[in-house]
Amino acid sequence: MVKAWKHFKTITHHKYLVARGCFKVGLYWQGLIHDLSKYSPAEFLVGARYFQGNRSPNNAERELRGYSSAWLHHKGRNRHHYEYWIDYSQKAIPGGMAPVPMPDRYIAEMIMDRIAAGKIYKGKEYCDEDPLRYFKQGAESPLLHEYTRRKLGHYLQMLADRGEEETFRHIRRELVKKRK
Repeated sequence: MVKAWKHFKTITHHKYLVARGCFKVGLYWQGLIHDLSKYSPAEFLVGARYFQGNRSPNNAERELRGYSSAWLHHKGRNRHHYEYWIDYSQKAIPGGMAPVPMPDRYIAEMIMDRIAAGKIYKGKEYCDEDPLRYFKQGAESPLLHEYTRRKLGHYLQMLADRGEEETFRHIRRELVKKRK
């Protein structure tokens, strides 16, 4: 029961941080509904079982089982994950999978998600370069569309170089407002 409570507090704090960032860039609805699936039994019970506090419980489940049932549930319901934007493609190997470019508003939410995750898991050790470092670890994924990769890399580099306030101002103007 203690791990369930700690997991609840962690995902709720994460959700709050993402909402705060989304509100700053003008994504009010996305900020409110961000990661609601984490409270579903399919994700919450697994998260509570594998909770450690310093990393995603999905990684612990994956190490033990070879996959994460919670992640498979989560990525299929949350558009701010690039894995949501993968489809079958006639251009790839027959029957193969190919990435689709993410809409800008979900790229913006993904940035807020990565910042919040860094703050949750690194705590006081967090710095604005951390989301960029995390991105660079997985930047070569063939499942990340080139448009999404360029946009995400650009704004995470800006975050590392110029900080949240300026980066959020650019995201609001270039990713959020331009679509209206």
